[in-house]
Amino acid sequence: MTAQRIGRAGRAGQYAALLAYLVFLAFPFLWLISTAFKPPRELGSLHPTWIPEDPTLANFRQAFDEQPLLRAAGNSLVAALAAALVAVVIATPMAYVMARNRGRLTTAATGWVVVSQAFPFVLVIIPLFLILKNFHLINTLSGLIMVYVVWSLPFALWMLVGYVRAVPRELEEAAAVDGAGRLRTLVSVTAPLLAPGIVATALFAFITAWNEFFFALVLLKTPEKQTLPVVLTHFLGAEGVADLGPLAAAAFLATIPSLVIFAIIQKRITGGMLAGAVKS
Repeated sequence: MTAQRIGRAGRAGQYAALLAYLVFLAFPFLWLISTAFKPPRELGSLHPTWIPEDPTLANFRQAFDEQPLLRAAGNSLVAALAAALVAVVIATPMAYVMARNRGRLTTAATGWVVVSQAFPFVLVIIPLFLILKNFHLINTLSGLIMVYVVWSLPFALWMLVGYVRAVPRELEEAAAVDGAGRLRTLVSVTAPLLAPGIVATALFAFITAWNEFFFALVLLKTPEKQTLPVVLTHFLGAEGVADLGPLAAAAFLATIPSLVIFAIIQKRITGGMLAGAVKS
């Protein structure tokens, strides 16, 4: 009986910690939504409330009137989608080779992939800027996409290596015994089982590129090429005073694509994992 009580208390503690963590994560987003619908009078109140007393859409109208949000969102969408697609196309075959051919070279490559993620942006921005300048890729979405691909590729590769290693070799060996070549085995056997991992990796690369700010700020100069995170900074005044209502409205709109894409894809990720678990 004592052991059961301890077990129940432990589970209750875990659920309480998980609930506290979820509240911690949700608080900024909920406060952002609340701020986006508050009129200026409530934004300047000394006693802020969770729910706007007089909700308004004026902040959204003002945000669209002051800044080219749709054009910036289009630039961000193009850069994020292209970067995610290219990163996955490059990382998938590389991950397969690294997962199926273990050795010192593979171990060293994996270690370098992990270490490269610790490099600060400031460390690489100057040589990166000079390289892109020599290729006339400054102030272009093509140059920004290349940067996003290179930056997201190491972690994408690391993720896919884990998914490839989870696919049993016996399935590929059985396909080879049945007469399937390497390419057909990869396409017909391995690729369907990797689909959840590929989707998850593409989602990671998309969100990383969609939310990225520093590279876009440095590499894109003209307003027509700027992405959404950069345009959001335009709601700050010359003295650093934020136009809080429109800024919150624009920031809330900027989070919607990531949430929608995740909501659409997460069912397919789960379904693909379950399907892969029962394949024979």
